[in-house]
Amino acid sequence: MLKKLDWYIIGKFLRTFFFTVLIFSMVSLIIDFSEKVERFIESDITASVIIFEYFPTFLLFILGFLWPMLTLIAVIFFTGRMANNSEIISILNAGVSFGRLLRPYLLTGAFLAVLYLIGLNFVIPWGNEHRADIERVYFNRNKDEGKTANVHMFVAPNTKVFMTHYSKRDSSARNFRIEYFEDNELRKLTKARTAKFVPGDTAYWKLENYEMRTFDGLEESIVLGGSRTLDTVLNLFPEDFVDYQEQQSAMSTPELFSHIRKQRERGAGNIRKYEVELARRSAEPFTIFILILIGVSVAGRKIRGGMGIQLALGIFIGALFVFLSRFASTISTGAELPVLLGMWMPNLIFSAAALFFVAKAQR
Repeated sequence: MLKKLDWYIIGKFLRTFFFTVLIFSMVSLIIDFSEKVERFIESDITASVIIFEYFPTFLLFILGFLWPMLTLIAVIFFTGRMANNSEIISILNAGVSFGRLLRPYLLTGAFLAVLYLIGLNFVIPWGNEHRADIERVYFNRNKDEGKTANVHMFVAPNTKVFMTHYSKRDSSARNFRIEYFEDNELRKLTKARTAKFVPGDTAYWKLENYEMRTFDGLEESIVLGGSRTLDTVLNLFPEDFVDYQEQQSAMSTPELFSHIRKQRERGAGNIRKYEVELARRSAEPFTIFILILIGVSVAGRKIRGGMGIQLALGIFIGALFVFLSRFASTISTGAELPVLLGMWMPNLIFSAAALFFVAKAQR
C-alpha cells in the first residue's frame, strides 16, 4: 500500500513534471514561431490553421522528442529542493532505505512511461502526419523521395513488376513489365510500352501496346496486343511510389508493422528506417526509469552550490541522452548494425551510468 511519503513524492513529481512541460512548451512555441514567422507571412496559411492545427501538432512532436529529458529535469528539480531542505536526509535517518525511497519515483515513472508509450505508438504519429501535411501544403512541396526510375517491385509472392520510369503527375509508367514465376522459373511475361493507373472501386492498370509471352519448357507462345489495351488488376498503387522524409514517424505502430510486412513481401530495400522507428518506440519509454535513477541519485545529496549545479548536471545528462538517441537512429539506419542493438545502445550506456550513480548515492 502507498503511504503518505509515497503520495507526497508522487504529488511533487507530477506537479513539477507538468510544470516543466508547460515551460518547455512555451519556449518551444516561441522559438518555432520566431523561426517560421516569415514563412507564415509569405504562404497562404490562415491564422486558424497555425493556432489550432500546426502548433498543437508541433507540441506533440517536441514533447515526444524531449519527454525523457523533461522527466529527468523534473526529478532533479524537486528532489534537489527536498535535499536542500534536508528532507531527504530526514527520510533516510528515519529508517527508510534508498530502495524504498525509489518506489514512488518508479511508480510515477511507470505512469509517465505508459503515457509516453501510448503517445509514441499512436498519438504523436497522428500529430506528425497532420503537421507534415500542413508543411507539405504550405511550406515544403518537394520532400518526396520515392523511387520513380528503374523500379523493381514484387506485388505478389510470384509476381514482379518492373518499369523504367514512373510519373507521379499522372500515375503512368513507361516500359512496363509484369513477370509471373512458378517454381522459380519465368512462366509468363507481359510487356507494355505504357501503363496508366485507373482509380475507382476496382482500381486497375491499363496497358497500351502490350505483348504477352507464355513459357512452357522450351515452348513459347506470344500474343501481340497492337493498338488494343489490356486492363489488369495489380496490388500496386500510386502511394507505393511515395516516400516522404520522416514518413516513418507519421505512421502509427500498426501501420508500421503493416508497411514493413508489405515492403518485405515486395522485396523492397528501403525499410530500414521503418524498422529503426519501430525499435525506437520500444526503447525510449524504458529510458525514463534509467533517467529517474540517475536523477534521484544525483539530486538526493545536499551539495555546496545548491540546485544550480544539480540542474546543470541534469540538463547536461538529458542533452547527452538526446544526442546519443539521435546518433543511434542515424547509425542504425545506415550501418550494418542490428536495429534493436543500435536503438537500445543509449539505454545500455545509461544503465551502466545509473548503476554507478546509484552506488554512489547518499544512504
